[in-house]
Amino acid sequence: MIRVTVSYPNQAGARFDMDYYMKRHMPLVAERLSGRGLAGWSVDQGIGGGAPGSQAEFLIQAALIFEDVEAFQAAMAVEGATLLADVPNYTDIQPRIDIYRIVAEQPASRSTGA
Repeated sequence: MIRVTVSYPNQAGARFDMDYYMKRHMPLVAERLSGRGLAGWSVDQGIGGGAPGSQAEFLIQAALIFEDVEAFQAAMAVEGATLLADVPNYTDIQPRIDIYRIVAEQPASRSTGA
């Protein structure tokens, strides 16, 4: 499995319409890519850096899960132009796309207390 991360750097003065992104763009991504290998997706909103009072490096990071790089590339060959054409509708930030192989994933255990 791979995770495609679409990151929007936290830039002073940049425009990002979160309402449009969540209500229009991500549903468009899901609609266009679900039948083309998209296994799941998530969106994270940066709220801070590691040091107290510091900013997150990225304003938004979306994660798209695919079986492999070839499935992602095939999906984008067909739907990429449509998805990228929608970007100016919600931001003036140039998204950065990185692809990672998922080597381990484990939910944190939760203590129920006694």
